[in-house]
Amino acid sequence: MPAFRRFAVQMKTNSIEHSLTDSAFAVYDCEIHLKFRLIEDKHTLLDRDRLLEILLDALSYGADEYLEPVQSQVDVQELPEVEASPQMRRQLIRLRNSELA
Repeated sequence: MPAFRRFAVQMKTNSIEHSLTDSAFAVYDCEIHLKFRLIEDKHTLLDRDRLLEILLDALSYGADEYLEPVQSQVDVQELPEVEASPQMRRQLIRLRNSELA
């Protein structure tokens, strides 16, 4: 690899690493595994989109007589911004620019 190309690749790598550590904003991969018991109308379970909405609402309110958490696990990992979609990278740039203002 020519020296100039090697230098350009090194600069790009350093700028990505630099931006990950200096900014308050980053891109994350988030994975959530939940297990809980829920009392709900059987017909609700047939519509997956509606079920997801109901489950998220129930979880945000917390445990009660209709919801009983059994297990939860959350994994979060920071990613290099180049692995994000172009839309997410543009938003990240906007956030970082607003940070400087």
